Amino acid sequence: MSFNMPNAEVRHNWTLSQVNALFALPFHELMFQAQLTHRANFNPREVQISTLLSIKTGACAEDCKYCPQSGHYNTGLERERLLEVEKVLTQAKAAKDKGASRFCMGAAWSNPKQRDMPYIMEMVKGVKAMGLETCMTLGKLDAGQAQELAGAGLDYYNHNLDTSPEFYGEIITTRTYQDRLDTLSHVRDAGMKVCCGGIVGMGESANDRSALLMQIANLPEHPQSVPINMLVKVAGTPLENVEDLDGFEFIRTIAVARIMLPKSHVRLSAGRSRMNEQMQALCFMAGANSIFYGDKLLTTENPEADADMQLFAKLGLVPEQRHDVSDEAYEAAMADAIKEQNTPSLFHAAN
Repeated sequence: MSFNMPNAEVRHNWTLSQVNALFALPFHELMFQAQLTHRANFNPREVQISTLLSIKTGACAEDCKYCPQSGHYNTGLERERLLEVEKVLTQAKAAKDKGASRFCMGAAWSNPKQRDMPYIMEMVKGVKAMGLETCMTLGKLDAGQAQELAGAGLDYYNHNLDTSPEFYGEIITTRTYQDRLDTLSHVRDAGMKVCCGGIVGMGESANDRSALLMQIANLPEHPQSVPINMLVKVAGTPLENVEDLDGFEFIRTIAVARIMLPKSHVRLSAGRSRMNEQMQALCFMAGANSIFYGDKLLTTENPEADADMQLFAKLGLVPEQRHDVSDEAYEAAMADAIKEQNTPSLFHAAN
């Protein structure tokens, strides 16, 4: 079966049967099409690097069945208050020194309270002043909050759809799918860039994985960043014993996302700590060109930063460059990271 398609075409009219046809391609053909699309839109050697910090941990009112931060489940996670601004800025400086180009801040909230917004604004302004791109995930936003964040200079807002509309009710009951779509609309209207993806391996069907990517690709604008997460099973959550997703199915999901979202950064996100180097390499070949860098993703494991730089060196990959940073600075940051294998990581979640 041959599936020829324009490698730079941005579409918003995908049908479920078309997405399923992509997933059904022979593996080598799907990978080839994904690589063609990737090379038509990006430098295939470059990977965008972000660092994620939990600025407020635990006791979230939402009941997302995958999340150890939900107050509905007993996972042993201690509740922590909103971090002080200076602590956040210290972590951001460390991230930049390690070669990150974007600093993401996540809070375990259903939605931010107005009393917290002044501190959030200071975090955004302080991180941005360092020359880093800024990203936040704070839960549901109303239009006014989105405007406030944009006014402070926030570059990206992350709000995932998580799964298909059909499977969503099996995972979350405290927030509707439309709530998520409304938040994405407020973010776009405020002029911020959108980071929106989902989680696979939660017990969903292959049809649900296709439907998730169809929902994302058929948004009015493609998200600039699309994280594809492999479920990290956490004891105490309802999904702790769900059956593992086949590795090749995950790689196929990355490849299909690359084809459907040709100009978006596709982020190889949560679950990398369970992937060997060979699987990660196939994900990069399938079109993944963004990662979270550091040893924590909010509260779950992530490969250590030095291990990532070692893998980059093996594969001939380099951190994606921002326009205001020289080639030499990025090459130096990468070289330093490789040399500092014995240096304790600086990227712990809030404590």
